[in-house]
Amino acid sequence: MARKRANGEGNIRKRKDGRWEGRYTAGHDPETGKAIVKNVLGKTQAEVLEKMRNAIANCGKMDMTRAGKYTLGQWMEQWFEVYCKPTLRENTVRYYRMYIDKHILPKLGKTPLDKLRPIEIQRFYNEMRTSGRTRKEQKDEQPGLSASYVRGFHILLHSCLEAAVKEKLILSNPVDSCKPPKVEKKEMKTLEAEQVQAYLKAADARGLLPMFFLELTTGLRKSELVALLWTDVDWERQTISVSKQAYKVDGKMTVMPPKTANSIRHIALSNETLDMLKKLKEENPDSKYIFTSPVTGEMYHPDSVVNLHKKILKEAGLEHIRFHDLRHTFATLALQNGVDVKTVSAMLGHSSAGFTLATYTHSTTAAQHQAAAIMGNLVSGKKPE
Repeated sequence: MARKRANGEGNIRKRKDGRWEGRYTAGHDPETGKAIVKNVLGKTQAEVLEKMRNAIANCGKMDMTRAGKYTLGQWMEQWFEVYCKPTLRENTVRYYRMYIDKHILPKLGKTPLDKLRPIEIQRFYNEMRTSGRTRKEQKDEQPGLSASYVRGFHILLHSCLEAAVKEKLILSNPVDSCKPPKVEKKEMKTLEAEQVQAYLKAADARGLLPMFFLELTTGLRKSELVALLWTDVDWERQTISVSKQAYKVDGKMTVMPPKTANSIRHIALSNETLDMLKKLKEENPDSKYIFTSPVTGEMYHPDSVVNLHKKILKEAGLEHIRFHDLRHTFATLALQNGVDVKTVSAMLGHSSAGFTLATYTHSTTAAQHQAAAIMGNLVSGKKPE
């Protein structure tokens, strides 16, 4: 039998399935004036009473005329168009759209927004890690998505649902209680100082010495390297301007500004680098790109540069390292040979010197031991050896 509560507290009754149900008025529809009735369920009368009191107390924190009217998919589409899309780079929009259409909507899209629970989201993360790939040729080889890919879902969902909290559609963000997978750092490999000459000799044999010499003396990202124009070189100041990157959009390469302001920078060039670039310009006077693909006559595709790097390593008899590890090689050798971390950080386009220190801790250990020895001798009054 239903138990009548005091005015505003709602009613509690025991259902035929043995559970208790509480029904309460959460507000009134502004258009019709009809009461908006909500319910809570529990195993005991006391449990339902507590839930109902909390729900009634929280009604003022939610827009009850809109809460409950969205599924996650419906809200996500609205959030994406209004809040998200106008502020993102085109490439990021494409990635987010892929996350939403291929993975999030098929699994969670039909769930009512106010019914979405952390455990459902956590199960989604877990499933994506074990069997989230959609392309058959990839699924057969490795069915699960990478930890960094799933963390992308986590970031997107958190932002989407945080907006729902601010819109008073839900009381709290269920993603706050979820744990995204940890991304394991890939082992950093670099060329040793004595290996650099063998690498450059193999690059020279292919007629590519200027490109890879510049890479090893600046630590540019591959997308930055291929997008360089002759107008980026300041011959008088002996610098090169890094202000754009190459991205793949709709299957075609396009050049756009980098993602962060820190990536826009001017990098000093050595005399050797400038001499190589001057000679290269004389050989290619009509090209606007510093490094021109002999196949297309335009800039290199970043993947083509990676393939050339692999061939150079093989011809030099060196162990395979990623092209990105040439960037690590630059930073490591610079730090190990006395270049201060702030300068290295600026050349790499890092957000802070602290980030550079954290990334290249292994490179600064020897310098710290040297500093400790110097300070020990200084304080103790010993003469340096």
